[in-house]
Amino acid sequence: MSNPRYFCGSLNQSSGVIERLCNGGEPLRLGETIMQADNLTRGFGTGSQFTLAVDHVSLEVLSGQFVLIMGPSGSGKSTMLAILSGLLKPDSGSVYCLGENIWSLTDIEREQFRLDHCGFIFQGYNLFSALSARQQLEMVATWGNHFSQQEARLRADGLLERLGLGGKGHLRPSELSGGEKQRVAIGRALIKNPNLLFADEPTSALDWTHGEEVVKLLRHLTREEGATVVCVTHDPRLVPFADRVFHMEDGHLVRQSYGYMSHPEEAVLPLPEPGEILPGPGDVVTFRPRIAP
Repeated sequence: MSNPRYFCGSLNQSSGVIERLCNGGEPLRLGETIMQADNLTRGFGTGSQFTLAVDHVSLEVLSGQFVLIMGPSGSGKSTMLAILSGLLKPDSGSVYCLGENIWSLTDIEREQFRLDHCGFIFQGYNLFSALSARQQLEMVATWGNHFSQQEARLRADGLLERLGLGGKGHLRPSELSGGEKQRVAIGRALIKNPNLLFADEPTSALDWTHGEEVVKLLRHLTREEGATVVCVTHDPRLVPFADRVFHMEDGHLVRQSYGYMSHPEEAVLPLPEPGEILPGPGDVVTFRPRIAP
């Protein structure tokens, strides 16, 4: 099995293009395909109780993008995220990620792939009850990224400060509010600076002041660090920050759209309205998504 291992956070800007480098020096440039899903299906139940949660969905994700998967409750968006991230096996179809068909890997190989390349933000926090907020982040930095204890502490404290938890790093989950626990979980995913970050409703437990800061951190991860973020949400306030939005209904991908744009003077094409359907494959668009609403 050929599996180039990309260094999380290793960037090369000498050519003016942000790249992520693998061990062999092969770059993954921004704007190249990092994930390709083809004809995915996934059902639950049997007989009269059978439900097709994902119904023949295909999509492409480009490196360095902030991508949203949106839809009402029961649309299949969370199931789709679980399939794309290697957590839930589809009934049919394939997911190629960083050149690997992740569902043809063994369980051990797929687990190693997630450890090397992926970060996760779950709705349920999944924090260790015996560890402080700071220790939750330090554990990932020292074990997953092999940072020294001192460097892990500096990175953890810096992230906690940005997440509005600068004075609460010593507290355990039982001493934190729901929103604070969510921010710790987000920091834990960000500290390893993953190539791919999968987020399931990352702002659902946050007020918008803290939610906006979290989304800006995710945007920073894509624009300044060259990572790719795939995020499930039903919150329309996240759309201004997105490069591309996939809209799902009843298990189907019904349309794709851009996020809002901030620099209309740089647009080759007229600025699209929010939610407008993407231009065709022959169109060239150079405008950038805006950073803040």
